[in-house]
Amino acid sequence: MTGDEKHEWAAASTIDVLWVLYDQVLNVTPATVDDPDRDRFLLSKGHGPMAYYAVLAEKGFIEESILDSWTSWDSPLGQHPDRMLVPGVEISSGSLGHGLPIAVGTAIGQRIGKSRGRTFVLVGDGELDEGSNHEAIAVAARLGVANLTAIVIDNQSAMHGWPGGIARRFAVEGWQTTEVDGRDHGALFTALTAPHDRPYAVVAKIEKGY
Repeated sequence: MTGDEKHEWAAASTIDVLWVLYDQVLNVTPATVDDPDRDRFLLSKGHGPMAYYAVLAEKGFIEESILDSWTSWDSPLGQHPDRMLVPGVEISSGSLGHGLPIAVGTAIGQRIGKSRGRTFVLVGDGELDEGSNHEAIAVAARLGVANLTAIVIDNQSAMHGWPGGIARRFAVEGWQTTEVDGRDHGALFTALTAPHDRPYAVVAKIEKGY
């Protein structure tokens, strides 16, 4: 794909997590995108959707041929994913700090509707500097939103960070947490399928530039 080069690294840092999710973890297919019992995946890190589009194409949600139209004026594939234009996309995203709060609400909605589905949200480490995420982390734990998993891509791009690391930021609020090599597919699968009875944060550590 071609386009705005500043999005290139955002795609490179998420590709492994996205692939493991769609290939081995998520209970959703092109045939079940409207099933209330489906798993929901929210790409909060939506300002780098190239890898997301590629995985959606590989899994049959969109036609592979439209990848060539990426960022052209009449393409459904923009610099941020649009849920009204791209099948399988749950939220239009890219504005930092929105995805995790929306995921909390989505997971609560699933619980109210007695859905068997789970909610997974992928966020960036720098994005966690946004205050809306701090509120979402706190309320998810207080309400015991156990069907929520947040995957944090930690490529050391956060401006402020958190004392003791990202996992501790979630743990002090009552989340179950783990850290994993964000390029190791086996480790990612094990982490993403681990049992948990409270909100769960998986910190996927990425070496920037690799």
